[in-house]
Order: sequence, then C-alpha cells, then structure tokens
Amino acid sequence: MTEAGFDRVVRAEDVAHMGITEVIRHAPLVYRSYRRLVASIRERRPDVAVLIDFPDVNFRLARELKKLDIPVVYFVSPQLWAWKRKRLRWVQERVSRMMVIFPFEERFYRARGVDAAFVGHPLAELPLPTLSREDYAAEHGLDPAKQWIALLPGSRWKEVTANLAEMVGIKHHLPECEYILPVASTIDREKLVAFLAGQSFDVHLVPDAREALHHARAGVVASGTATVQAAVIGNPFVVVYRVSPLTFKLAKRLVRYPVEIPAQEDAYGNLPIAMVNLIAGQRVVPELIQQQFTAVGVADALRPLLADTPERARMIADLAEVRRMLLPPGGSGSIRRVCDAVEALMEQEIPPSGRIPIASV
Repeated sequence: MTEAGFDRVVRAEDVAHMGITEVIRHAPLVYRSYRRLVASIRERRPDVAVLIDFPDVNFRLARELKKLDIPVVYFVSPQLWAWKRKRLRWVQERVSRMMVIFPFEERFYRARGVDAAFVGHPLAELPLPTLSREDYAAEHGLDPAKQWIALLPGSRWKEVTANLAEMVGIKHHLPECEYILPVASTIDREKLVAFLAGQSFDVHLVPDAREALHHARAGVVASGTATVQAAVIGNPFVVVYRVSPLTFKLAKRLVRYPVEIPAQEDAYGNLPIAMVNLIAGQRVVPELIQQQFTAVGVADALRPLLADTPERARMIADLAEVRRMLLPPGGSGSIRRVCDAVEALMEQEIPPSGRIPIASV
C-alpha cells in the first residue's frame, strides 16, 4: 500500500508483539502509536476507512471513525461466530460494510442486520506451484521415489513446541516416508534446528508451505489458517492441535457455533475446529485434538491417505469442493470486490477537495 501511494502513519511491525511480558513491555509505545493514528484520522478526515482483521485495535478505531461519521469497510471478519459473540453489537453499530472471506459468515451477519458480503478467500485465487516434483526433490535433497509428508506445526514457537514434539514420533510408525517442514517467517530457524537435533529427527526444512503441501503425498497440519492453505492446495491432510488442559477446557465451554454452521460433536464431545470442516459443513479431514493427538493416532489416520484408496479419493474430491466454495463469486477477485465496496461508499458523497480519499489499517 505504501508503494501504491498510501501514507504510513504507524508501522504494524512496530506494534505487533506476542506474549504477556512482551506486550506489557511495549504497551507505552503501542498506546502512543494508537493515539497518533487516531489524531491523524481526526486531522485528515478520510472519506472511507478500510479496517483489515486485527479486531482488538480495529474495533476501537471503528468507534473513533463512527464519531467522525467516516464509513467503515471491514475486510476479514473476526471469528465472532465462534466466541466473543457480544462484540457483534460493535459491528452492528460501527461497521458500514463487512467483507467476509468465508461463505457462512455472510449468512451469519445478514441474519443479524449487518450489511455483509462474501468476497471469496484470497488463498483460493492463488495458482498452484509450478515447480516439478523432480526439481523440488533436487532443490531440497529429497528422494523422489519415496512418499513425502508435510508437517505444519504452526507459526508461533509455542505451537511448534506443543505440536512438533508429537509430530516427530510419526517417523517410528511410517519410517518409509520422508518429512518436509516449512519454516514460518515468524520462527527462528537456528532455534528450530536446535530443537529438531534434540529430537533426533531427520527432516527437510523448506521455505514455502504451499510448495510443501503441493508436493507432499499428505500433510499433518496444526489447526489455523494453514488448514485453509492446505485445503486449497488439495492434497489430503490430517488436522492436529494441542493446548494446555485449562485452555482446552475453557474453549469447550466458550465456543458455540451459530445455526449457519452445522457442526456436530465427535465421539469425544469435541466440536470441529478446523476451518476446512466448518466451511464444508461436515468433517472432510480428521481432527486429532488434545489426548487424541498422538504419533500413533496420526500415523493411523495418514495410512489410508498415502495409498490409492477410496478414502484418499473422497478427501481430494471434498477438498476440491471446499476450494470451489472459497472462490470469489461472480468471477472478480476478492480484493477487487473490496475495492468496489469502497468506491460505492465514496460515490455516496463527493469528497471535498484536499481530503485524503481512503484510510487503510
């Protein structure tokens, strides 16, 4: 957006911190940056504000924008349909148009009086990787004659330690396979190498998750955005996740899906958490959560996906349908549809000369 001519008032990378101590330590800088951004909005009075995800900050900004009668286009909805449903009134009061990336979200918001539109998921619009299997094998030292399993433990170090430690045990049950581990940009590679050395795990570290999922025979993917990424690539995978017992207990009490998401509990009383299953309205991919997430359990779930079985064929077909559901309606791209919404709001009132046309956060 800077290259397109936008003026950057606050840099997101300066205020994005994770962890309780990190947030507390940087709280004064974050607050000053927020106040500077609000002051800039009051001074420059944009005609439209585009808020993207990041609800903890953007809902506050939407309140300030509402006071100034500046219309708000919100792109990528917070998951209010799963929990923190009380924040829905903030959307109703402060958001002019909600542009959502999952089809059930449009139905959820419209049923509750919010002007919402499904624009498609940007990941579904990306072309598949073009690098051949042979070239990929040569580039990363893989044996093209073997089956490869992609491991995606998460993009945060806490997720890596919680999930990858169990994933490495899969090799004892599927020793004939080779393993590919994409290194997220948020993970310290040297720290990861040291962690894997302690696990005595022979794994091929690669830079790109989409290429790994594309070339792997199957994947093991931690619940999160990566499950959507894996779904649109189309190769079979298993979803896993593990959190602290207290966090899991609280989540089971707090997460409730609306009627727009037909979700059924599994044999252990768990609702589906993988976005691919919520989009499909059924359990397209297996979910191994908490105690069910074991190396032997994952290996058992992977075996029918590694051979040319009816289970593998059915999952590939179901994933293709999920990708189709995520494509932008009407043939135009998701970002183009957001731009159309912004332009429509701007046409409702001719902006006075000298005002900045759009603010994006």
